[in-house]
Amino acid sequence: MYLLRNFFSLRYAAFTGALGVLLLASVLALLAPQYGWIVWPIWCVALILSLLGVYDLTQKRHAILRNYPIAANLRFLLESIRPEMRQYFFEGEKDGAPFPRDKRAIVYQRAKKELDKRPFGTMYDVYAPQFEWLHHSIAPQPAAPLADMRVLIGQGPRAYFASLLNISAMSYGALSANAIRSLNKGAQAGAFFHDTGEGGVSPYHREFGGDLVWELGSGYFGARTPDGGFDPARFADTAADDQIKMVELKLSQGAKPGHGGVLPAAKVTAEISAIRGVPMGVDCVSPAHHAVFSTPIELMNFIAKMRDMSGGKPAGFKLCIGHRWEFMAICKAMLETGITPDFIVIDGKEGGTGAAPLEFMDHVGMPLRDGLSFAHNALRGVGLRDKVRLGASGKITSGFDMARVMALGADWCNSARGFMFAVGCIQAQSCHTGACPTGVATQDPARGRAIDVTGKSDRVTSYHRNTLIALSELVAAAGVPHPRDLHGGHFLQRSSADKVVELDQIYPQILSGELLGSHDISSVFGAAFAAASAQTFARQG
Repeated sequence: MYLLRNFFSLRYAAFTGALGVLLLASVLALLAPQYGWIVWPIWCVALILSLLGVYDLTQKRHAILRNYPIAANLRFLLESIRPEMRQYFFEGEKDGAPFPRDKRAIVYQRAKKELDKRPFGTMYDVYAPQFEWLHHSIAPQPAAPLADMRVLIGQGPRAYFASLLNISAMSYGALSANAIRSLNKGAQAGAFFHDTGEGGVSPYHREFGGDLVWELGSGYFGARTPDGGFDPARFADTAADDQIKMVELKLSQGAKPGHGGVLPAAKVTAEISAIRGVPMGVDCVSPAHHAVFSTPIELMNFIAKMRDMSGGKPAGFKLCIGHRWEFMAICKAMLETGITPDFIVIDGKEGGTGAAPLEFMDHVGMPLRDGLSFAHNALRGVGLRDKVRLGASGKITSGFDMARVMALGADWCNSARGFMFAVGCIQAQSCHTGACPTGVATQDPARGRAIDVTGKSDRVTSYHRNTLIALSELVAAAGVPHPRDLHGGHFLQRSSADKVVELDQIYPQILSGELLGSHDISSVFGAAFAAASAQTFARQG
């Protein structure tokens, strides 16, 4: 039915054109055989192209060929041009944004279990400012087994033993049904979690039984009253599902902090409308602020309520760091109430999104490394770091990306676009239009059908496994037994042509409990702590 519905669309133009030429040439060959010397070569070419189109529509390896039969082969033809020619005429290995070609390629290769090695040495200018590297040891350690690449989150019988790499928040609605199916089936096979995003728990999240982290945004989708408020009974009913391993309150998102969520009207189908409880034909906008709390203490009380309503499952929140004193105010609320979240996910402003205003995407929010280091040290400074696990998300696709943020305080990492690449994303950057060429970020069922769930889920699992292998090899080369043993001193950055500094110098550490006694109020941490109050998010003094 999808094929018939879209047979005359522009996406199928090359295929329908080839069929049309084949039919026309066949008629001319019968009616005007004297022109056969012209007609038959055309007929042969049209037949070859038509057969290619049929193959493209029925194969399951490449989603873009299923959506653009015949025409998309031009992309693979250009990809096959010898590297030395591509260097001069096409995108270079370090070109492309937000992810350069080599970053995308490493995901594709690890997802497909292809050779992920490179020849001839680095293409970076290693003497340029901002170049970074990892100290290696003259006595490397054995690589840690993948079974050890996990972290315990929460306490008691519902505590969750999470992988160090997981699927970051992406809602059904932002992604297609087959993309969600592929991600969750891959997570189930690889024993890592799949964050639902704020769009709620859809049937496609549940289909294969992969571990879920339910993200609850300010729209309260899945636990929403008719007027858009929070419904405790609906929350408790959904959270009781054993497939949901943790519950997460979204305070802000890196790519658009302070703006709320946006699902463009083009993506609000009848199904999305029913799942989320929102009308069709208009943008689905989550408010920029929550209705369930207005002070740091109320936030902590709500986190405790989420934990209780979910039957003791780990409960936490996600945010992009903004005003430093606001995070310190949350830390003070933890001290005053005695309530600590089981985890906090720090989202960097470099994180991805399906749709955001350019001003927010480019100029609002703290980058991941800055925000993560601040949150890690703030919790250390008030003596609570051992009670709260820290997750990190924001442009993480490789083992080196993971090692670097774990050295700055992360206990585990989440990746969104990395797993999108594994499912087939080609960085077309049309996520907000509903016209994704690979069927990943769309609600058009004809486009979404291009994703073969079985094949793409295998790639999700393989990408996860091979990235953790790369991480374990890096950690072993650094001479430490586990990623948790990394620290900023393991990494160097060239700050200028003649100066090299360790990450610990860029992101200095403070002592555990340092902020609880007398402390330097002129420091970044001391000033933020002095300006914070557990009673309000407003700056004090």
